[in-house]
Parts: sequence; C-alpha cells; structure tokens
Amino acid sequence: MFGIVLTIHLIIALLLVVLVLIQHGKGADAGANFGGGSSQSVFGSGGSATFLSRMTAIVATIFFITSLVLAYIGSQQAKGYQSVTQTPVEAVTEEDTKAPVVPQ
Repeated sequence: MFGIVLTIHLIIALLLVVLVLIQHGKGADAGANFGGGSSQSVFGSGGSATFLSRMTAIVATIFFITSLVLAYIGSQQAKGYQSVTQTPVEAVTEEDTKAPVVPQ
C-alpha cells in the first residue's frame, strides 16, 4: 500500500512541477496588449491561465492528500518497530534476568 501511494505521490509531484513551469508569469500579460493573439488560443478567449490555474489547484490538492496519507501510513508502520538493541519482551526468560555467577 505504501509503495502504491508513494508512486502516485511522485507522479503527482512531477505533474505539479510541470504545471507550474508551463504557466505564464504576471509580466507575460503585457505582451498580449501588443498583438499577442490570446483570443485564438486553444483554451478560448479567456486564455490558458484559468485552465492551468484550476489544474494546478486540483493537482496541488491531490498532492496534499497523498502527503497526509503517506504520513498516516508511516506513523502506523512505525508503531510496530523496536530498536535493534532491544530484546522483545516475550523472548526474555527468567534465566536471562539472573545475575551471572562470578568464580572466587
């Protein structure tokens, strides 16, 4: 389960980076005033800004949800582990707790 969610999380992270890099900055709107031709774009007269903004918001929400799911799964898995130096409680016997006999 952890591996599946982690794979989805990584794909969503890469998609989020690509969506952010595709978007135009605020300074790019000034070029449209001088014949940029934004009304002839694939996304309509509103331009790609609203479409990409919505997609970025949706992908960011999915990224946030997968982050929470990974944190929850990781916390549940961490409860079952012990330190390497600890002996499990059920393996300790009465003989292990006796003091060693020192020859005199």
